[in-house]
Amino acid sequence: MSPLVETVAFVFGLVAFGYASGWGGLLKDDVGDALSAFAVSVAVPLLLFRTMASADFAHGAPWALWITYFTAVGVAWIAGQFTITRVFGRDERAGVVAGLSTSFSNLVLLGIPFMLGIFGQQGFETLSLIISIHLPIMMGLSILLFALLGRNSGGGLFGVVREFLTSLLSNPLIIGIIAGLLWRASGLEMPALGTRFVDALANVAGTVALFAMGLGLRKFGISGDVRPAMTIAALKLFLMPAVALAMAKLIGLPFASAQIAVAAASLPSGVNPYLIASRFGTGQGLASNSMTIATLAAVLTTAFWLSVVGWAYQ
Repeated sequence: MSPLVETVAFVFGLVAFGYASGWGGLLKDDVGDALSAFAVSVAVPLLLFRTMASADFAHGAPWALWITYFTAVGVAWIAGQFTITRVFGRDERAGVVAGLSTSFSNLVLLGIPFMLGIFGQQGFETLSLIISIHLPIMMGLSILLFALLGRNSGGGLFGVVREFLTSLLSNPLIIGIIAGLLWRASGLEMPALGTRFVDALANVAGTVALFAMGLGLRKFGISGDVRPAMTIAALKLFLMPAVALAMAKLIGLPFASAQIAVAAASLPSGVNPYLIASRFGTGQGLASNSMTIATLAAVLTTAFWLSVVGWAYQ
């Protein structure tokens, strides 16, 4: 078995183990919620803090990387929203949910351990550059669209800005990124005891995140809206990474960065589109089904896209 296939199998195997633990009754669904909360609120923020505090970002803002990835986000969003509203005849709010489901990769619970497993610390540092602006951009778009299309959109522009800033500045992942950058700028050396605390929690982030994700998939399952969900999952797994690869070649993105951008684009969506769907009161089945279907298929498609990137850069 090749190292790539073995690592992909290991990453998604942890997700499957989490799912099996819930399916077999070993653990209850609320355990998955608790593990996800721990991963997102404690372990992953500390991992991001450690990375931002120690990584070498000497080349400045990675505009080519961001352009590559977010062009793929935009094309996938438009394709998903157009497909659901024009082909399947759903309303605008369901179209927004579809757009999010087609373009919002699971960069945290799945992406971080995946990149660490495949590409090591350097690959994770590149992914962190995407995450650092992915969270604010996608959060801002979601809040704005909910304000425009949601049923409780009072407060006007001021309310939208306030909700965005409150959500942004209270997000543990954003706090971890900002704290790491501030520590880096201060030039201070981390005390040995502090390093041990950070490492102890940050080092379990990937394993806990993947296991918790599997338990979460057990809770969501698949029911209703299967045909449009399969369409959205296919767009997420094939259109978005294809656009990322085309842009990487077009603007001359280096191979190492292109691998990260395409791999990130090829990941399935996470729970965020479902949360937005719940706020809209529509598209919950579409979001949860497409997430589950895409995650099940991604064990094959992510390996496929990594192979395609290698072939394209020969």
